Amino acid sequence: MLPGLEEIGRRRRLLAISQKQLARLAGVSQSMIAKIESKRISPSYLKTKAIFDCLENLERRNEVKAKQICRGKLVSVQGHEPIAKSVRLMRETGYSQLPVFSGGQVIGSLTEKTILERLVSAPRPEDVSKRSVETIMDESFPTVSEDTPLSMVSALLQYASAVLVIRRGHVQGIITKADLLRVVGT
Repeated sequence: MLPGLEEIGRRRRLLAISQKQLARLAGVSQSMIAKIESKRISPSYLKTKAIFDCLENLERRNEVKAKQICRGKLVSVQGHEPIAKSVRLMRETGYSQLPVFSGGQVIGSLTEKTILERLVSAPRPEDVSKRSVETIMDESFPTVSEDTPLSMVSALLQYASAVLVIRRGHVQGIITKADLLRVVGT
């Protein structure tokens, strides 16, 4: 279902393009765009769809991409390392979640929440710190390519505490909810 025709003018202005530019890109006349925006005509479905497809492509091109907001310096932990080392690393860096690797391969994730849950439920909390990370880690964070739009990253962060950004199978960086807030705050 297509949005209402009143969206055409609003979205065109947000993109900072003229009626003439939109018309040329959508394959319609400038006068048609003007008439639609002034509510003097109701174009055919095909013309309307062409205009909205054009607007969507322009918006997608202008959208912030994952590579623009990810932190390239990745702080991580190896699965065989003790949980105590991970806790120290989290405390030193201020991160509340870490990707877990086995060599260069991502095998899971570790969060403060997971560590605290294990500590609380353990008969002897001091034994938890000696265990290896892989014994309590969670599933890996979702991964996206560098060109993934911010809107998709944001949707993933509704369900995960971080997203890993990859290029050609190699992790390039990480995006957390705090990184999204940094983008919004600028």
